Amino acid sequence: MKAMILAAGLGERMRPLTDRCPKPLLEVGGKPLIVHHLERLRALGIRDIVVNVSYRAEQIVEALGDGSRHGVRIQWSHEATPLETGGGIRQALPLLGEAPFLLVNGDVWCELDARWLAPLEGDLARLVLVDNPAHHPGGDFRLDTAGRVQAGCQPTLTFAGISLLDPALVADRPLGAFKLAPLLFEAINAGRVAGHHHQGHWVDVGTPARLRELDAWLRAGPT
Repeated sequence: MKAMILAAGLGERMRPLTDRCPKPLLEVGGKPLIVHHLERLRALGIRDIVVNVSYRAEQIVEALGDGSRHGVRIQWSHEATPLETGGGIRQALPLLGEAPFLLVNGDVWCELDARWLAPLEGDLARLVLVDNPAHHPGGDFRLDTAGRVQAGCQPTLTFAGISLLDPALVADRPLGAFKLAPLLFEAINAGRVAGHHHQGHWVDVGTPARLRELDAWLRAGPT
């Protein structure tokens, strides 16, 4: 199985930290955020990783190279301007192939779970969901007792920014910038999206304050 890390964003919420450093290279716990992803993916048995880049792309490519220093193989998907999540995945499909792949937002920190990689069995996606954090109390989705993701109901969980996706979800879209969310909602309404409630540590590293909090937590020696 392959994975894709989304790393093409401008990091506007992280300014001024991202004025000179792209968000994936911001350090927490003594290493760049994206390196945590690479190490956890490798531990999960995923060695082939596609990374999309745009803002300060050269810095990210120079820092990680072909991934061999971290025990993985990186292929780069360069975007002249950010294509949003859906467009970024669509452009990278020739690198990802036709099999389901694990998609990871570059601006989250999370433990990874092998159970997320189970066959999709006809679904187009499996979303990793977490308890609603303080900064997003309204949540995104509901997970029913059968493990199906529901939209338009009382949202009790938040999308973690991690999912197992079938490339068919975006394969019929033309190249260019577009959001992934509308396609996910279509698949949810068609009953083709499963979910997993992750109860381990997860952080949306979207602001300098949350970056500092995560850094302090990691340096305190979490298990």
